[in-house]
Amino acid sequence: MATTINDGGRLKHTAKPDCIRGIIRGMTTLLCPLITTPNALVPALRAQGHATLSADGLRALIGVPVAGLDALRPSWDNLKPDAYLRDGGRYRRRRHTCFIAEGGRLRRVPHRAHWQPLEYNALHGGLERWFEPMDEAVVGAPAWQRLLLGLAAPCSALKGEQAWFIEAHQFRIDTTDGIGRPTPEGAHRDGVDFVAVLLVGRSGIKGAETRVFDADGPAGLRFTMTEPWTTLLLDDARVVHESTPIQPLTDAGHRDTLVLTFRAGGFQGPAV
Repeated sequence: MATTINDGGRLKHTAKPDCIRGIIRGMTTLLCPLITTPNALVPALRAQGHATLSADGLRALIGVPVAGLDALRPSWDNLKPDAYLRDGGRYRRRRHTCFIAEGGRLRRVPHRAHWQPLEYNALHGGLERWFEPMDEAVVGAPAWQRLLLGLAAPCSALKGEQAWFIEAHQFRIDTTDGIGRPTPEGAHRDGVDFVAVLLVGRSGIKGAETRVFDADGPAGLRFTMTEPWTTLLLDDARVVHESTPIQPLTDAGHRDTLVLTFRAGGFQGPAV
């Protein structure tokens, strides 16, 4: 089969033997996403509220070689258990750190809790969740700086130059409990302006199908990200998203992702 690539309004086809595109409403099986080239990223987000970059597309967008991004991957082996899962699960490990991108510069802010209102997270909303911060070796890496600033650029292209308040979440979902739930809260929005979901890796699992729906209607897409550093970008006001559970194919199956949220005006926090 072939993958369809959105290139500035033109459709191209490239050989991808294990990929099929599909639409939920049309009940077509879908295995991989519709890929958008970097030059078409902003128009695609403006037109449909979501877009997906291949690993090559992400590297071209941020100007980082494959070795620079892959040097970040070992830190996912050192994530801490998520102690706040209200479903009683043991399947999620994570770290969390916050940043501000402004004027082409990135700065880390003092460690803070992750908080969402119940409106956006019915399972874990209204709760201050203090996760362990990310490793210094990650947040100080040049590739990390360029990654966050590179993804902040299309946010500014769409909504104007401004400070972007960024929350970075490293996740490992494993099959300790038999299955693992990447989004135990179900289909949701995050209460921010933009969301980036980056696949860091997956091993020994099946499942983890990504689903993106229009916030105001039934139309949507479903696909499975399999190539490390494939990146899904979402306009959070316009779409809801979720990932289906994972099941083991081996004894130590897991899926690693990086989720970055971009919000104008400040971080989310409980009303004072």
